[in-house]
Amino acid sequence: MASSSGNDDDLTIPRAAINKMIKETLPNVRVANDARELVVNCCTEFIHLISSEANEICNKSEKKTISPEHVINALESLGFASYITEVKDVLQECKTVALKRRKASSRLENLGIPEEELLRQQQELFAKARQQQAELAQQEWLQMQQAAQQAQLAAASASAAQQAGSSQDEDEEDDM
Repeated sequence: MASSSGNDDDLTIPRAAINKMIKETLPNVRVANDARELVVNCCTEFIHLISSEANEICNKSEKKTISPEHVINALESLGFASYITEVKDVLQECKTVALKRRKASSRLENLGIPEEELLRQQQELFAKARQQQAELAQQEWLQMQQAAQQAQLAAASASAAQQAGSSQDEDEEDDM
């Protein structure tokens, strides 16, 4: 890798992420471990190359933050213009997702209920749910106890009936 840093191992994409991407892209293809390692290194080098170029473009325009436009200009200046349309599509998708997230979080803020009150209400709902669960468990336990008592009564009356039947048989034998 063409990095000036001595910590190249710290500046790599997680292998699990690359493995997942490879499996999703090529589900029926086996890829050797050294090929996976090569893909990780290529991705890392590509990101380093693009971000360095984007940083130079950012500095030339006297900005302090690299913007998406700087990255797009870096792609073009490095000869990757064929990727720009797809990059712009992904950028638009990211902006849409971010906007949806902001709208979702602002809905919570627009409720006008302080966070402490929402937390209190949540705790109250949890307490009610625990109470209902405890009541259900107690009802189940009582039903099990009643079923066990009924089973004992049924067994006792069956035993008594059997004993009564056997004592009747003994009486009949005595009569003969």
